[in-house]
Amino acid sequence: MERRTFLTSSLAAAALGTIPAAASAKAHAVPREESPNPDAKKRLYYELRRYHLNSGPQQKLCDEFFRAALIPALNRLGITPVGVFNVAIGPDSPTMFVLLPSTSLETLVTAENRLAQDAEYQKAGAAFLNAPATDPAFVRMESQLMQAFEKIPGITLPKATAGNGARVFELRTYESSTDQDHKRKVEMMQSGEEAIFAKAGFSQVFYGDTLIGARMPNLTYMLSYESVTDRDKLWKAFANDPDWKAMLANPRYAFEQIVSSISSTILQPTPYSQI
Repeated sequence: MERRTFLTSSLAAAALGTIPAAASAKAHAVPREESPNPDAKKRLYYELRRYHLNSGPQQKLCDEFFRAALIPALNRLGITPVGVFNVAIGPDSPTMFVLLPSTSLETLVTAENRLAQDAEYQKAGAAFLNAPATDPAFVRMESQLMQAFEKIPGITLPKATAGNGARVFELRTYESSTDQDHKRKVEMMQSGEEAIFAKAGFSQVFYGDTLIGARMPNLTYMLSYESVTDRDKLWKAFANDPDWKAMLANPRYAFEQIVSSISSTILQPTPYSQI
């Protein structure tokens, strides 16, 4: 897990000092427009991890580590709510996704170093952290760092999360051929497209602009549904919305193909996921 040296040095200048400590899980969990907590209006940073696994005992080991060691330790650092998901429909299964949100970029960048000093975390996660090379805890881990959209600064939890009810998530990534196209798509999404999603009945979890990661420039966002069947109905309503058709025809967004590739993965939350 010694993987933060490059990330820390690369982001130190960008961080420009410590951003105020993360708000509580409760503050982040309420809808953005209804939250009474000023911290909820601060733009979050997101680290999205992808743990690629082999079929078999690795998944059980990761589940226990995330549940008993990683999530409690991250919460102690102010990183909350932490989401943990399995791939239900998509490539590279089995893969587990872990979403780490924080108001502090420094907190995300220095998390691994601070966890190394957390005796409770080290003890609870010993089987995972000390797994030998001949029987590793996972195959590979990829990390993506994002900043929340300016006009969509935080996380909105699905209503079903509070009672750990049935829900599925869709993680979507939009790649663009140029920075100009990427910026135009970010503008499009937070200046009308999000409102059309809301009108169609989507549960929108987060929107992130990728700062460090693969296949840039890109943006990533997450939606939630009661079921995959519910997803299909909502997307049909979205596609037929007259406001969406008008936005597609707007010369500001139709001057060229501003999205060159779209990837979509359906995720199932683990029983202990905080999202």
